[in-house]
Amino acid sequence: MVLLQPDPFLNELTSMYERNKEKGSVWVTLKRSPLASKVKMNKMKAAGEAIEYRCLVRATDGKRNISTSLSAKDHQRFQASYATLLKAHMDALKKRERKDKKRTIDGEKKPVDSKKPSHGKS
Repeated sequence: MVLLQPDPFLNELTSMYERNKEKGSVWVTLKRSPLASKVKMNKMKAAGEAIEYRCLVRATDGKRNISTSLSAKDHQRFQASYATLLKAHMDALKKRERKDKKRTIDGEKKPVDSKKPSHGKS
């Protein structure tokens, strides 16, 4: 797995989405990670030092794996760029089919009975 800086990661993710536009999938996972060995983590806990967690972002299309690590201060800017990237490449989604609302013979909605709960179990 290739560990990239955030900007090259987004560029590579863009090309990954473009390669798989017609057919294929891209999986992106985000995970909290200290990016330190367990031995080092245990020493930091014993010494009472604060552990800085980072966000590990991984992406794969089944053929190529890429990843990046984000600090807390970089996370907000990355999320904004990632959201823009998703909006640009999510144009092939199918529109959700909605059920028609049931109507009475008059064409008006049925009145709601105030004694019965509107949802959930009674």
